[in-house]
Amino acid sequence: MSQLKRRRRRRRPGLRFYVLLLLLLAAVVLGFLLFRDQIAPNDDNPITSGRPNQPGTTEGPTPVPTPTPVPAFSPTSISEDTSPQAFGLTTGLSVDGEQVDSYTRPDPIDFLEGVNYTKLEGIIGFRGNNFRSSAFYGVAKLSEKKFDTEPWTVKTGSLPKRTGEGSWTGSGWTGQPLIVKWPDATKQIMNMYDSAKNKEGLVEVIYATMDGHIYFLDLDTGEKTRDPINVGFPFKGAGALDPRGIPLMYVGAGDHTSTGGGQYARSFIVNLVTGKVDYTFGNSDDFALREGHISFFDSSALVDAETDTLIYPGENGVLYTMKLNTKYDESAGTLSIGPSEVVRWHYKTERSSTGSSSPYWLGIEDSAVVWRGCAIFTDNGGNMFCLDLNTYEVKWMQDTLDDTNCTPVLSLEGADHHPYIYTSTSFHGGWRAPVSSTATIPIWKIDAVTGEIVWKVEYDCRTVADVSGGVQGTLALGEQGLADLIFVPIARHPNTNDGVLVAIDKNTHEERWSFPMENYPWSSPVAIYDASGKGYIIQCNQAGDMFLLDGLTGVLLDTINLGGNIEASPAVYNNTIVVGTRLNEIYGITLE
Repeated sequence: MSQLKRRRRRRRPGLRFYVLLLLLLAAVVLGFLLFRDQIAPNDDNPITSGRPNQPGTTEGPTPVPTPTPVPAFSPTSISEDTSPQAFGLTTGLSVDGEQVDSYTRPDPIDFLEGVNYTKLEGIIGFRGNNFRSSAFYGVAKLSEKKFDTEPWTVKTGSLPKRTGEGSWTGSGWTGQPLIVKWPDATKQIMNMYDSAKNKEGLVEVIYATMDGHIYFLDLDTGEKTRDPINVGFPFKGAGALDPRGIPLMYVGAGDHTSTGGGQYARSFIVNLVTGKVDYTFGNSDDFALREGHISFFDSSALVDAETDTLIYPGENGVLYTMKLNTKYDESAGTLSIGPSEVVRWHYKTERSSTGSSSPYWLGIEDSAVVWRGCAIFTDNGGNMFCLDLNTYEVKWMQDTLDDTNCTPVLSLEGADHHPYIYTSTSFHGGWRAPVSSTATIPIWKIDAVTGEIVWKVEYDCRTVADVSGGVQGTLALGEQGLADLIFVPIARHPNTNDGVLVAIDKNTHEERWSFPMENYPWSSPVAIYDASGKGYIIQCNQAGDMFLLDGLTGVLLDTINLGGNIEASPAVYNNTIVVGTRLNEIYGITLE
């Protein structure tokens, strides 16, 4: 029995065993070859492109996710209604003072999404960025959902009007402050007080007002961070800071000045290292077609960081672009500009009037949206333009019916990030209907590629002479928990002195809620968000009321009165709201 067992142990494997073994080895070799081909280095494989290893590993490349491609944008008119020819459009170009038939920019402008406009912490232009989508920065921490009843205040002044009749006072439309947390190294080279330079985490409020001054304030306390700059021209619109963090400010006069014998309005580039004006333009520009070459600037400028180019529309009907040739050495504390390649574009349509007595006068008072290489803006004559900033060709136009002052807002929507514009218009009176009568004011969603109207919602509004009804403030675009909504302030609806804030569904154009006010709003609403993404709305009106509303329901949470007309639009940094009134006060209000 034992010999039999030993023989069985010595028995060699049969043929079937060797066949199975060979098949297994072949499978291993084939699998190795396939895996080797997958990880073979090549320029297009992010896994083997030489990037650092993942933390905790000793060898092998780090996988890098493929970046989301930036959506292309090639706007073009697809119907007669949006064709520039249908508006009888004529345009003109001037490059460095010489009129030309055509022009192509050597370094193309290409703006990306609004969230990428700047790395500075704060609100650095009207509605924050090139999409004009938000005047809020940070996170709101709301436990009580109330306004602090003891805000800080700063007195401003007034400036006599050029005509000698009355004065420009306080902060006007659009009048939004700028709020910025400068990097420490930048703070040290500016003409700030030592107390401001040495304060850790200083956030600075920069506010150009109608008394001709630019004020610099500590967001926490309202104390001055440096001496005001007295430019001597009334500033109605919001200024803008350079998105690159270079301490430059761009701001334009809203009227001529009566001081110093009287001077024509213009735009200013202010050096915030020295506190001096380095450059002006638009002064009684003879390239402008508007009567008297009036060069008011209520728009807020944009700067293309990659090409060092300033973009600034004027109420004289001229859009200005210029290469700044910025030279900035922070370590040496030096900053200078030397603009060149100054391009001026003007326009006229078949219903444009060069005189100010017509309701269709030339002039751009809103702030332009810029997406990729195109600017979208409206004018005093009820025209919306999509202008290619690299060729100065108008790609499409849309009829906005009336003197249009609210700034368009751009939104990228859907899986393909399709661009849409939300906007509305004023009821200026005098041509669509007599003053004090009623006119229909639409709120539009417009396809930014074609200029076609996607939907519109209409409200009946009134007006009085020189104080328009309709939508003067810029709508707020909902984000986070409010992503399906837009918020629109409507003046003189349903009655002459009334107003309303409406929340409209972006997809269905259904009115979700309506908040009535006994006094009309020219101020723009601001949407703010807590850490969970829950949204709230700040809205002001001409009686000096500031409202805090639940963004989803429109329920009133709190009210504070600031004692005077709030035409200006607030800016909000974390829990602090800053806004000026026509009664010569700037307020810093904390949300609790």
